[in-house]
Amino acid sequence: MKQDIEYMCRALDLARQAIGRTSPNPMVGAVIVRDGLIVGEGYHQQAGTPHAEIHAIMAAGEKAHGATLYVTLEPCSHYGRTGPCAEAVINAGIKKVVVAMTDPNPQVAGRGLTLLRTAGIEVVEGVLAAEAAKLNEVFIKWISTGMPFGLMKTAMTLDGKIATRTGNSKWITGEISRERVHLLRDNCDAIMVGIGTVLADDPQLTTRLPQGGKNPLRVIVDSFARTPLSAKVLTDGQAPTIIAATCDAPTHNVLALRAIGAEVLIMPRSENGVDLRILFDQLAKRNITSVLIEGGAAINAAALTANIVDKIYAFVAPKIIGGNAAPGPVGGRGIEQIEAAIRLEEMNAVPSGEDILISGYLLGREGRDVYRTCGRVGKG
Repeated sequence: MKQDIEYMCRALDLARQAIGRTSPNPMVGAVIVRDGLIVGEGYHQQAGTPHAEIHAIMAAGEKAHGATLYVTLEPCSHYGRTGPCAEAVINAGIKKVVVAMTDPNPQVAGRGLTLLRTAGIEVVEGVLAAEAAKLNEVFIKWISTGMPFGLMKTAMTLDGKIATRTGNSKWITGEISRERVHLLRDNCDAIMVGIGTVLADDPQLTTRLPQGGKNPLRVIVDSFARTPLSAKVLTDGQAPTIIAATCDAPTHNVLALRAIGAEVLIMPRSENGVDLRILFDQLAKRNITSVLIEGGAAINAAALTANIVDKIYAFVAPKIIGGNAAPGPVGGRGIEQIEAAIRLEEMNAVPSGEDILISGYLLGREGRDVYRTCGRVGKG
């Protein structure tokens, strides 16, 4: 029904207000409607705080009795840091629940809707399911596969260069594009770069926005533990930093880093250095649901080879550098036949100031089937 779509759109808009703030929980919005009027609404603002349904029920008060609840994700049925929302919905006397998608969390996975139906509440599923799945693609990947959602950001010239032959790269893109990158950092749980970026640029890897922002966990892929003790990521106190090294790292390097308070993880090796899939697995176990890969050609190539990239953001500047020695965004050996090229789907290209931002999902990558399943229209 048209009104169902309108109210669910409002619930989705509410959920988006918490982007980057609810991890490892999903973003959820809820709207309560009675006699054609919104009598309560809310959204999940931060992990460990009341869920969207609770905010909406509290706002509606007694008007929730006999009303219809529109919610972007199935109400939970289990006890975590908060109580089960399905029980709260039942106790509030709500007579009908319209839900966008079921919760892919194995602890829920339809149980919340079963509780509602058992209590005699009418349940409608699948209203704007695809939009709801898109909103929570990060959560869906993490909860379904046990791996973080990997985003790769590149900034290059029109001729595909990320720096000059001397290594100069400031600035490839314009101010608006750089602010967009900080928004990406603000939305992600972690940011990952290789040791080459740290040695060349000594970056902070923090979020710097006019309105402030959330600093992600910083992850340095550094097989030999060469990160300087004076590096900003270790001394600025802005965010935690993990150094991911291997057993090839000299013991004195590792001990020196740990002596100044740095966390050094000794990871298994792959042919490209640190085994990035195992690193991602370890990050997921720390409730890191999204990782922004913002390094150079070497780490980008390793990430693509390790199959940990789900989405790419490529900023293209209207500049030409030229030069055979000027690096491109992806290094390594590369492919031999065009047929083997990594392909993108759901492409999008938008202006970004003087630049163009091209984004897309890597075709056939992990988690896409789960995402599509969550986005299918359910029962009416």
